[in-house]
Amino acid sequence: MISVLFYFQVHQPFRLKKDYSFFDIGKNHFYEDEEANRSILNKVADKCYIPTNKLLLDLIKRYPGQFKVAFSISGVVIEQFEKYNPYVLELFQELAATGQVEFINETYYHSLSFLFSKKEFKEQVKMHKEKIQTLFGQTPTTFRNTELIYHNDLALELEKMGYKTVISEGANQIMGWRSPNYLYQPVGVHKLNLLLKNFKLSDDIAFRFSNKGWEDYPLTAEKFASWIHSTSGNGELINLFMDYETFGEHQWADTGIFDFMKALPEAILKNPEYQFITPSQASQFYTPLSQIDVPYYISWADLERDLTAWLGNPLQDSAIEKIYEIEKEVKASKDVEIIHTWRKLLTSDHFYYMCTKWFSDGDVHKYFNPYDSPYDAYVVYANVLNDLIETIKQKSLVAMDT
Repeated sequence: MISVLFYFQVHQPFRLKKDYSFFDIGKNHFYEDEEANRSILNKVADKCYIPTNKLLLDLIKRYPGQFKVAFSISGVVIEQFEKYNPYVLELFQELAATGQVEFINETYYHSLSFLFSKKEFKEQVKMHKEKIQTLFGQTPTTFRNTELIYHNDLALELEKMGYKTVISEGANQIMGWRSPNYLYQPVGVHKLNLLLKNFKLSDDIAFRFSNKGWEDYPLTAEKFASWIHSTSGNGELINLFMDYETFGEHQWADTGIFDFMKALPEAILKNPEYQFITPSQASQFYTPLSQIDVPYYISWADLERDLTAWLGNPLQDSAIEKIYEIEKEVKASKDVEIIHTWRKLLTSDHFYYMCTKWFSDGDVHKYFNPYDSPYDAYVVYANVLNDLIETIKQKSLVAMDT
């Protein structure tokens, strides 16, 4: 059997106030744009989360035991569901109750913590696992790092933590002659398996679906299924990984994306050699083809598939170095609100907004970006960070006096 594996990333950050200025430092300790967070979350819920969750529920009922998907939902978007739109969370819980949906573990705050603090990384992973257990009744055995960031060292750490499967990007620089359509094993581990995104087929849906200049436009379920079926004899797994916002937000309803998804399971299952599975099932059903060595960091972002969406320019590097520098002081404060605020500032989106790569991937970096320029993003972040540092110092002085 050849298996199709759908994995969706669900994430929205807590956005900062665009007008938080130098003159707010020491005076205003509320950093977030409450109205923007609420309105964006509810807009995306109406366009994507609610209709797509309902569609998936219908497909699962129509194909009992046959149609399956997987989600990685960040802790920060879960908190926004709880605060602004609990109905979305209820729909995800309905999906969990079907037994045909797997929920994947990640860093709670959608952070780059593995790169800068292994201690913080482990704490966030534990927090996220507990949240998944509480909300969805599952104990995750599959892990995905923020934005599919991956390296050999991550695999070694995850195996020690007891995970069975990790998912990442089938980037050209690591694949060589290999196909992403097989299960692999990371170098240096013995039990952990690696699933790699088929970025060509995934991006046909996520990015090219509504592009009228694309040579394969319009993309129908039957056409896409024929591409899937053509892999027979050249793979065992078709890993389709994408942002959940693909449905209804990146690709609007009037593009036909919902009709496409509604028809796709039937088109694929017409061939009896094909089935839908979840990431944990992939590790149960298949044997790794070979080991893959990833001695440098990869991700699923941009054409480069590296870390330059979040790191590398002076703005990004300065901001992220400073926020991790104060980890010890933040945690020593034992102030729950301060720790939570600090952790929300670790969310990768803040550094993504500071990206200065405005050539091949400019439109991607502008989407959902509240700032007019990466420099504006940096200034706001730096002001917020300086206020947080001052707040911690003041609390420390008060504690010493008492």
